Amino acid sequence: MIFLQHSLPNTFKFALFVGPGGYILSFLLAWLIAQLPNKARTWYALAFYTPSLTGTIAMGIVWLPLLAGDRIGYLNSFLMKFGFIDSPILWVQDKAYLMGSMIGVTLWSSMGIGFLAMLAGVLNVNQELYEAGRLDGIKSRLQEIWYITIPSMKPQMLFGAVMAIVGTLKSGEIGTTLSGSFPTPEYSAHVIISSIDDYSGVRYELGYASAISVFLLLIMFAANRFSIKLFGTKEDE
Repeated sequence: MIFLQHSLPNTFKFALFVGPGGYILSFLLAWLIAQLPNKARTWYALAFYTPSLTGTIAMGIVWLPLLAGDRIGYLNSFLMKFGFIDSPILWVQDKAYLMGSMIGVTLWSSMGIGFLAMLAGVLNVNQELYEAGRLDGIKSRLQEIWYITIPSMKPQMLFGAVMAIVGTLKSGEIGTTLSGSFPTPEYSAHVIISSIDDYSGVRYELGYASAISVFLLLIMFAANRFSIKLFGTKEDE
């Protein structure tokens, strides 16, 4: 069965990297940008957020030329110029590389509303808490983040977690867009949402597609409940 052999393991592999990876990256970038002066902060935030608004444009002018499988593809050209590879690699047509390319593209484009929420949360932490923390023995930035920043911005952390979960589990068209085929080569980037499209729009097995949709809904519900346990309050539960 395509769903059990390809879609389910591909989804968990994809979600393992993109979900936690994109979430942690969003927080780290938000924290780093918050340390910059106001003018520089605005430009850096815009640079990281813009890809989430212009995904289609970015795909056409950045990712497809970058990952082109010939010698003039930007990535192949760079690697061959410095001797890392001897011949071009089919980054989006070879099943061995397509999932990695899909993960890279999704991570880069995941700096969306969740990222802005985290940036706002970091900027709105009461600066007096940091001063009080230093008096109480906090000696490093890492301790500040763990004991002051994160507890002070739990609502933004929860919102970012929910957005990361939804964005990760609904990202299925990226593999198709990169490879230019549906299904992807040997189903190497076929995820749950791809199976729903396949069984509903191609095979017209609507009952099976509905069952997969319910399964995806249950996964999203469980992941969201876990996020609420971590960052929510009693009122959220």
